[in-house]
Amino acid sequence: MATPEKAIHGITRVPKKNSVNHKLKSTLIGWSFIAVATIFICLFYFYPMLKALTLSFQSGTGTNLEFVGFDNYTRLFKDPTFLTTVKNTVIYLIVQVPIMILLALFLSVLLNNKTLKFKAFFRTAIFLPCVTSLVAYSVIFKYLFSQDGLINQMLMKLSIIAQPIEWLTDPFWAKMTIILAITWRWIGYNMIFYLSALQNIDESIYEAARIDGASPVQQFFKITIPNLKPIILFTSITSTIGTLQLFDEVMNITQGGPGNATMTISQYIYNLSFKYTPDFGYAATVSYVIVILIVLFSILQFKVAGDKQ
Repeated sequence: MATPEKAIHGITRVPKKNSVNHKLKSTLIGWSFIAVATIFICLFYFYPMLKALTLSFQSGTGTNLEFVGFDNYTRLFKDPTFLTTVKNTVIYLIVQVPIMILLALFLSVLLNNKTLKFKAFFRTAIFLPCVTSLVAYSVIFKYLFSQDGLINQMLMKLSIIAQPIEWLTDPFWAKMTIILAITWRWIGYNMIFYLSALQNIDESIYEAARIDGASPVQQFFKITIPNLKPIILFTSITSTIGTLQLFDEVMNITQGGPGNATMTISQYIYNLSFKYTPDFGYAATVSYVIVILIVLFSILQFKVAGDKQ
C-alpha cells in the first residue's frame, strides 16, 4: 500500500504538516530580517510623535509640566508671533515652490535635448548645490546679499541700482533673499527627478507627434506634462513639506528678522524650546501645526492633480 509520502502517478506529495512548518519558518525568517529596523522605527519615529502629541497638552517652564488640555491650541490664535510665522511660511510656500518646480521642469527638458553639448557638466553643476552644507551656503548667501556684498556692488557697477538694496534688513527683500537661497539649492534636486522621468518616455511618441505636425510647445503640453504628472505631484508634495519645515536658511541668513519678518514656524519652535524661556509643551503644539499644514496642502495638491489613488 502506498504511503501519503509516496507518489501518485509519479508525482511526489509533500505532507501537509511539513508544508505548514516550512511556511511558518519562512515567515519567522522574514520577520527576523525586518525586526531590528521595525523596532528602531517605532522607537525613534513613532514614539517621539506620540510623545510630542501628549506633550502638546501640557504646559510649564522647562520640565515642570502640567496637563492643561486644549489651552495650548487656543493660545495659538492669540499669539501674534505664531500668526506671523504662519504667514511668512505660507508666503515662502506659495511663491517659492511653483517657481522652483517650473524652473526645474524647464531645465530638465533643456538638458534632455540629445543635441546639447556638455550635458553632463551642466547637469552636475545644477545638481551640486543640493550636496552643499546648509549652514555653509546660508552663510555665503548672507555675505553675498549684505549691504556692501557682491550682489549690491555688481548691481551698482552695472547702473541697475543707484544705492545698495537692503537685502537683509528690509522685510520684503529679506523674504526675497530667502526665496532665492532655497530655490538655488533645491532646483537641481527636483530637476534630477524630471530628467529620469523624461528619459523613460518613449521617443516614438514624439516622432509620431512631429509627423502629425505638432509643434514643440504642443508636444510639451500634450506629451511631456501628462507623462510627468506623477513626478510633478511627488516633487510638489516633497517641496511643500521641505518649505513648511524651513529652518536653516532663515536661521543663518536673517535670524528671523527684521522684526520677525522672515521667521518660520520651525524657527519659532526652536526659539520656544531653546532661546526663550523653555516651553516644550507649547513648542510641541506649534510643531503639530506643521503636521496639519502638510496634510492639508498634500490633500489639496492631490485634488488639484486629480489623482484618485
